[in-house]
Amino acid sequence: MILRKEHDDVIVCRCEEVTRGEILKAIKEGAGTVNEIKRWTRAGMGLCQGRTCKVNVAKILVRETHKNPKDVLPSTCRQPVRPVKIEVFNGNE
Repeated sequence: MILRKEHDDVIVCRCEEVTRGEILKAIKEGAGTVNEIKRWTRAGMGLCQGRTCKVNVAKILVRETHKNPKDVLPSTCRQPVRPVKIEVFNGNE
């Protein structure tokens, strides 16, 4: 499947509203891993922590760089992955 330039405005990461065009631009400018794309575009840094977009980001990377899908490592996660009330850390919940 070949996506044309008119599809660059398709939102890949809904949480951060990152488009396919922004991801392609990051790859063109040198982002070669999912983590680098994440840092450059914020794709995968939203509330869902990439649960809905990481697969699509990886697919775009594979398609554009012609890498073997097995060579594309998943992005790293940062804890907490869900909002947590501060009282939980104080033990006052």
